[in-house]
Amino acid sequence: MTTSRRVAGFTLVEVMVALAVVALALPALIMTLYQQVDGTEHLRDKSQAQLVAANKLAELRLLSQARGSLLQGEDSGNSELAGRDWSWLIRSSTTPVQSFQRVEIEVRAGEDNTSGPALYTLNAFMSSEIENTESTDAGE
Repeated sequence: MTTSRRVAGFTLVEVMVALAVVALALPALIMTLYQQVDGTEHLRDKSQAQLVAANKLAELRLLSQARGSLLQGEDSGNSELAGRDWSWLIRSSTTPVQSFQRVEIEVRAGEDNTSGPALYTLNAFMSSEIENTESTDAGE
């Protein structure tokens, strides 16, 4: 008596179809992952550039108050934040409102402040009427 047993398993055709499906899906998955990582890096860079611009604006406010006048024209330089170099460019211009000036701070990655578009641009308005906050009653 001979009985034929059927062995459970995948045929060669089924294995080849499964490999073809994986071969088509894997590149799409890798590209999606790459785009996600690239987007995350860009958001990190943009967030750090925003911090550099906010720091420069705070510094500009303190210096303007200490000098008693606002920055006129342009100023540029480099800063370091999170172990990276950042270049910044500050432009100050008048506005239609007499006592206000427009301040624009552009931040770029690296030390060259002219290469490529700015990662972050901060626009602010500052009053040209700087108040002197020194106290005249010295502890009396």
